[in-house]
Amino acid sequence: MRATALVNGRVLTERGFVSGRAVLVAGTHIVDIVEDGTPKLEVVERHDLKGQYLVPGFIDVQVNGGGGALFNDDPSVATIRRIGAAHRAFGTTGFLPTLISDAPEVMQAAIDAVREAILSGEPGVLGIHLEGPLLSPARPGIHDPAKFREADAALIELVSSLGVGRTVMTIAPDRVAPAVIRELVGRGVIVCAGHTAADYATAHAAFDAGVRGVTHLFNAMPPFQSREPGVVGAALEDDRVWCGLIVDGHHVHPATMRVAHAAKPAGKMFLVTDAMPPVGSSESTFRLGGATIRCQNGKCVNDAGVLAGSCLDMASAVRNAVSMIGVPLDEAVRMASTYPATFLGIHHDRGRIAPGCLADFVVVNGDSGVSEVWCNGAIAR
Repeated sequence: MRATALVNGRVLTERGFVSGRAVLVAGTHIVDIVEDGTPKLEVVERHDLKGQYLVPGFIDVQVNGGGGALFNDDPSVATIRRIGAAHRAFGTTGFLPTLISDAPEVMQAAIDAVREAILSGEPGVLGIHLEGPLLSPARPGIHDPAKFREADAALIELVSSLGVGRTVMTIAPDRVAPAVIRELVGRGVIVCAGHTAADYATAHAAFDAGVRGVTHLFNAMPPFQSREPGVVGAALEDDRVWCGLIVDGHHVHPATMRVAHAAKPAGKMFLVTDAMPPVGSSESTFRLGGATIRCQNGKCVNDAGVLAGSCLDMASAVRNAVSMIGVPLDEAVRMASTYPATFLGIHHDRGRIAPGCLADFVVVNGDSGVSEVWCNGAIAR
């Protein structure tokens, strides 16, 4: 098989950015990283990166929509394909189509569509994120509380029925007993806490039961307070727990993000977009649950001013992590690739530039803009 050598770039490795390396790609995977100019490079095709950064493809675990499409509106392979193409333009090569709280039949259609997308090889589809319906009416955010329900055997069976890829489910620990959490985890579901009014003790009990992460930290949960740290304090304190963060400057103040980032060990905080249909689309409005949502000044809100996801893409999230949190570019990229891959348990072949990993790359220029996106060893068109 003929290999392609990606050369003349600054490659993100475990040691940071390095120059003078050639990344060899054969088929869909990275086969080696060698010094540029070694004899074996004479027999392969060379792709000049023109001094730009070569980083792992971004991985987004919370994508509600993109390209003018909302997953809840039409949970189908066609919608997944449209959303994936919109986000791929911004460097996202792996994502979880995310379903906001909805009826069981819509959940079933979404799970079936994701399963079909994965089995048919639809690029970038890693599984599904079910954000609800086991959420708290006290912290609904933009979700419709009428769609919330209690856990029962039928719902647990449905949630754990994907059979391929990864299933992430966001639940409210104040509404879901530890025994149910353990049941979901035992069935292979990655459980996160979110849209919850849980106090500190309840959150810790949920973490002990197997809750692995916190969905959009700070949003749709009680604030951190001096005598009641709540879910936020429990998550920042517990090194077992990953935290997703929407870094758009609207969901969380930059100073709050900096404090939270400093509190977590390296690798335990990752970027999410919580993206809605305007990403990758010229349309600035969409419908959600009968309400009109407008993208104004970089944020999605309903008529009452309630945040409704975001119009954030992952390339912008990376830039914002540099400018708002103050992390260097290599760490911002890891927050968008390596760390979410680790959270999902797919870091053995995604989220890194290393031999044996899938050849999913983003070529980033000096302004941190996306120049090229590679998926499965080829430039995405």
